[in-house]
Amino acid sequence: MEFLMQSGFEEVVPIEVKSGDNVRPTSLRRFMQRAQTPFGVRVSAKNFGFEDRVFSVPLYAMFCLSRDMTV
Repeated sequence: MEFLMQSGFEEVVPIEVKSGDNVRPTSLRRFMQRAQTPFGVRVSAKNFGFEDRVFSVPLYAMFCLSRDMTV
């Protein structure tokens, strides 16, 4: 997990950036479980998606994350 952001609803949002072929968000899921966060974000070369409370965002769209969040 590389970043923590705060959503407009005062929730902590963990963000993990992945490169290469292995994009399983293991440390992200571990943090989500311990901190009981409602969802997390994985940024990688993969396309948009959502699975097991993890939003997948392609690298080229990372700028979209900052609209309603603060670091």
